[in-house]
Amino acid sequence: MTRRVFITGAASGLGLALAREYLAAGDEVILTDLHAEAPPAVTGLSGQWSYRRLDVTDDDDWAAAARAVDSLDILINNAGIAVGGRLDATSMESWQRIVDINLLGVVRGCKTLVPKLGRGGRVVITASAAGLVHAPQMGAYNATKAAAVALAETLDAELRPRGISASVICPLFFRSGLADSLSGDDPKADEAARMLLSKTPLTSEKVAARSVRAIQARRLVITPDALSTATWYSKRFTRVPFLAGTRLIGRVVERRG
Repeated sequence: MTRRVFITGAASGLGLALAREYLAAGDEVILTDLHAEAPPAVTGLSGQWSYRRLDVTDDDDWAAAARAVDSLDILINNAGIAVGGRLDATSMESWQRIVDINLLGVVRGCKTLVPKLGRGGRVVITASAAGLVHAPQMGAYNATKAAAVALAETLDAELRPRGISASVICPLFFRSGLADSLSGDDPKADEAARMLLSKTPLTSEKVAARSVRAIQARRLVITPDALSTATWYSKRFTRVPFLAGTRLIGRVVERRG
């Protein structure tokens, strides 16, 4: 049976890779992003898809989406940005922007479109391993992604009685367009993040393929790569050495300025 899938931040990176996975399965996909018109990466897709401009911080955009969509099977709140840097180097403007997109953008999406889901529906939030384990010099990003994990767990408990499950995707660094959103408040931290995002062998396509299988299985917390799984398990089951490791990273970073 053809499902209808709604994805935010779908014009590039993981959102686009998730769209490809669902289109390949024969589903109908509504891709949304900030572009006024569908960019070439979207217009080149095969299958049953449509595109609409949607700014996840804009209540009017969400209201328009709700009027245009009568029913959904899968809602994927994927849009997000990155902010790197120490707490004292991150501006309040950067904090407000990342909270509005990474957290409140998800809240708006869920409040608007979860009512369109029926029994068997799925709500998906793209978070990060940074929502599960919290490295230094990533305070704003860690905080919003941890909040996204908490929101997914809360939604899952609230929606399961209606036959709707929630999943939260928590990959470690993978190649995507996320580096383009770095704020520039802390140039050294931004450069380190760009290196990690560009040097990793993990791709959006691999994360998407593994995540779609886990979403289908109604897994709540999805760690779609070995390293994100290992770091999360380390924090859960070997907490003392895990904390010693993160503090050591903090000392090394401090010494290097």
